[in-house]
Amino acid sequence: MNLTIVAGARPNFMKIAPIIHEINRIKKHNSFINYRLIHTGQHYDQNMSDSFFKQLNIPSPHINLNCGSGSQAEITSSIMISFEKELIKNKPDLVLVVGDVTSTMACAITSQKLKIKVAHVEGGIRSGDWSMPEEINRLVTDSITNYFFTTSEYANNNLINEGVDKKNIYFVGNTMIDTLIANKSKFKKPSIWKSLDLKKKSYIIITLHRPANVDEKIKLEKLLNEILNNSNGLEIIFPMHPRTKVVFDKLNIFNSKLHVIEPLSYLEFNFLVLNSFAVITDSGGITEESTVMNIPCITLRDNTERPETVIEGTNELIGTDPKNIKPTFHKLLSGKWKQGKIPKFWDGKTSKRIVKHMLTFK
Repeated sequence: MNLTIVAGARPNFMKIAPIIHEINRIKKHNSFINYRLIHTGQHYDQNMSDSFFKQLNIPSPHINLNCGSGSQAEITSSIMISFEKELIKNKPDLVLVVGDVTSTMACAITSQKLKIKVAHVEGGIRSGDWSMPEEINRLVTDSITNYFFTTSEYANNNLINEGVDKKNIYFVGNTMIDTLIANKSKFKKPSIWKSLDLKKKSYIIITLHRPANVDEKIKLEKLLNEILNNSNGLEIIFPMHPRTKVVFDKLNIFNSKLHVIEPLSYLEFNFLVLNSFAVITDSGGITEESTVMNIPCITLRDNTERPETVIEGTNELIGTDPKNIKPTFHKLLSGKWKQGKIPKFWDGKTSKRIVKHMLTFK
């Protein structure tokens, strides 16, 4: 089998890395499967240096299409034009797309136009919120996908309810957790650990980047003040997304317990998560990682495409209203946070299952 694997953003590489490791492992045993890794260049990320690939043992892409500037429509069309040329030059038997970025949708469409089958890792996840570009990407991608690799029974049911044939749905687990487990022993202390003399469970870590939380000064200020006023003296560590920093710098928030720092590497950030008292976020991926690490997670969103982290895991979805923070902190600090469990197949072996299934595709 000749396989083309598509990645468009940093999290995509962390999701496909264990799949490539498994392909390389079985190739040593004479299994016929070759791959090309395509980076569409959709997101420019200054943290995606050579060290990013080396730290996580992620192979460098065979080609970068450099399609990262412009509006949503411009990026989509740019990816489709460049990816079509790549597929014509190096036609595979199957294209593997991951997650829900624009590259996922654009490359799925381009592949099907050239009569190349598509497999979608993380197929079937839904937030129900059409205001999110990612939700549109998921819906379009899954409407033309041939094979679905799913992370949960909730995703399976979404696909079945949308008319997908059960025989094309493969419940395999979560490749992001494969990467987490494979790298846990390599987590490392960031410099702030020493400079603040941090101790385990002595701090809360925040990540915020969604427009509903960070685009309006008043909203962001209220959220942060509620967190600071109700955190009972815990240190607040905030690796700040550039989008958030633009608005934050216009605020008048000065608190000795709030520590705004530059974005961290994967290994440093997850060291902080693993040793934190709790996480506050609006990111989907962090809710998955905190669930596996058994860390309380407060999600400032009105919906989630990962309900298993709430129903089974350590995550609580509290919405974006700052007034919800005080009662949530009372629950957290009084020791009444729920005991989560790790969802089925989030065991570090998802990539083995994916590759095993792909070898049966015709």
